[in-house]
Amino acid sequence: LIINGDMRVAQRSTSSSQSTSAYVLDRWLFTVSSAGTYTVSQSTDVPTGQGFAYSQKIDCTTADASLGASDLLLLQQKIEGINVQHLKFGTSSAESLTLSFWVKSNKTGTYIAEFVNNNSSAVSVVSQSYTISSANTWEKKIITIDGDTSTAFQNTTDGELLLYLWLAAGSDRSGGASLNDSGWNSSYVTNTRVVGQVNFADSTSNEYYITGVQLEAGDKATPFEHLTFGEKLALCQRYYQK
Repeated sequence: LIINGDMRVAQRSTSSSQSTSAYVLDRWLFTVSSAGTYTVSQSTDVPTGQGFAYSQKIDCTTADASLGASDLLLLQQKIEGINVQHLKFGTSSAESLTLSFWVKSNKTGTYIAEFVNNNSSAVSVVSQSYTISSANTWEKKIITIDGDTSTAFQNTTDGELLLYLWLAAGSDRSGGASLNDSGWNSSYVTNTRVVGQVNFADSTSNEYYITGVQLEAGDKATPFEHLTFGEKLALCQRYYQK
């Protein structure tokens, strides 16, 4: 379901300085609000022996060690409703989803991956945590969530399934008692969405690399699907050409 998960396509730019939200590598929306300044780039630092040539690098250039309540920092991809009808959300047969990716950072600790069912009349969300255990070491992460049996995806070209990979969040989203990880929550605006997330914005030494992002139906992570560059570019050109 993810397009450009191996970070190969970068039509706009291979490196860009960002203090506001923008697309840099294709399909990946770098999202920041009052949480520092960053260089977002295509990097050749990749996990050894996995068949990847590129990763996406997020480098903190202006720190924010004391986040405001509404501050946020994340990487996201929006998936069109027409591409997720086979997941059967909103029925008792809703498919599980499995997210897998490779990640590397000097900033160890807890990070949050959040899934959003972006139905315009009944948004629902669920989060899962993962841990970067060893500094500056590529680690593979696998996260599986149950399907949403309550709310269907609309069959439109709007972003209906959203993947948020959080890097920092203020208390409006992280100040709750416990993470919303036990099931789909009907409240989109809640302080339980990102509980426990490290503040990646707290130092200009912080760097985050990610590649091999794959999101698929089912409860198992399969090997990354390496498409040709032409196939990847064609998929990306639905959303941007130059």
